[in-house]
Amino acid sequence: MRPIYLAGLGLTPVGEHWDRGLRQLALEAILAAQQDLAQRAGPQTPRPEAVFVGNMLAGQLSGQEHLGALVADYAGLRGLEAVTVEAAGAGGAAALRQAVLAVGSGQLDTALVVGVEKMTDRVGAGVTAAAATAADTDWEAAQGVTPTALAALLMQRYLTTYGRSVADFAGFTVNAHANAKTNPNAMFHNAISAEAYAQAAMVADPVNMFDAAPDADGAAALIVTAEPAAVQVLASAVATDTLALHDRGNLLEFDAARLATVRAYQQAGVGPEDLDLFELHDAYTIFAALSLEAAGFALPGQGVTLAQPGAIGRAGRIPIATFGGLKARGNPGAASGVYQVAEVAQQLRGEAGPNQVAGAKLGMAQSLGGAAATAVTTILACA
Repeated sequence: MRPIYLAGLGLTPVGEHWDRGLRQLALEAILAAQQDLAQRAGPQTPRPEAVFVGNMLAGQLSGQEHLGALVADYAGLRGLEAVTVEAAGAGGAAALRQAVLAVGSGQLDTALVVGVEKMTDRVGAGVTAAAATAADTDWEAAQGVTPTALAALLMQRYLTTYGRSVADFAGFTVNAHANAKTNPNAMFHNAISAEAYAQAAMVADPVNMFDAAPDADGAAALIVTAEPAAVQVLASAVATDTLALHDRGNLLEFDAARLATVRAYQQAGVGPEDLDLFELHDAYTIFAALSLEAAGFALPGQGVTLAQPGAIGRAGRIPIATFGGLKARGNPGAASGVYQVAEVAQQLRGEAGPNQVAGAKLGMAQSLGGAAATAVTTILACA
């Protein structure tokens, strides 16, 4: 594999974009990434040779499949190789993985990655049913189990097994909202206190409203190239686990996340102690705790200890959700994985503004599909 770089980043604000469809959101992110690249590379900017689109629910919520051709056409890239990559909520990160493989192998010199999702054009049971397709349809979704219910099962098992309390998870939410407050692309800009967390309405006991990330619309784009740039992709790895939770030997071990992280560490020649920040997939606070444990930052049952003040803040042991994470930036489905990688890249460039992690040189992003049935881990470094 030859060296691979991220040369252009484009992010749209996350929110409820009723005035724009999939193609418009995708184009906005692509134009931003192209402008970012042009400002750095000048008139000789490399042209993408392929487009990899990450999406989860366009077929069900927007009635639109075949996004590769749709996005390429609308972005003025007609004729290019263009495909859609699906891995539930990890679809955007999986699309990046395909671009990394293509450029790293020499099959392509430059590729465009786009994560795009429209989740707010429908409301209620239709959205919940669509999201539930990330779980096992026969054994979970068909029985009425929702993604939030699965998170609740995991959280209750965690509380019971390790003797923890719901209050132990409050720090994940407090940290995410504190960071989103100064992120112009975030859905929410309001701070949340531990007291407000404790009073939040229950969604699926013990998961409350502040434990769950909000569904949102958004698009993010990355230009992946073999041409040297400020941020290098040191590692990219994917792993899978059983789709149904009941098939797992240990419900409280995100095995796919662990495997993908170990493989990424091996590729990059680093360990958790070397990382300056970790953008994890905090669709639920229980996912944050289990991801920290799977990535080697905490022993089993100790992930919630990193939610304490000073542990995950920008000056803490391992800063997470530095732009608000899925919880407060918003969760635009498969596009979240592209946002996460772009946010790590912004940190490494020193362009995170008030959200900057001082001295950040090495960062990791991890995106999960479903209840961690798929995990995609990406490690970036200053070139």
